[in-house]
Amino acid sequence: MNPTTPITAVWLGRPYPQGATWDGQGVNFALYSENADKVELCLFDAQGRREVQRIVMPEQTDLVWHCYLPEARPGMLYG
Repeated sequence: MNPTTPITAVWLGRPYPQGATWDGQGVNFALYSENADKVELCLFDAQGRREVQRIVMPEQTDLVWHCYLPEARPGMLYG
């Protein structure tokens, strides 16, 4: 993924494993939070200096927020 090309597909993904997991086709993101009402995944430019996109993680299972980005690739900077 080019850091300036927006992610257009956000799938529900899986709650485990936690963290960012590349499966050879896309990246699953899973984050545990007991208190969150909403979680947003922030994507940054290649230098990590500028946020280029913010994605709401749409699903929560057992206090784990998750989404799958089929367009994401290893090396993408996120927070």
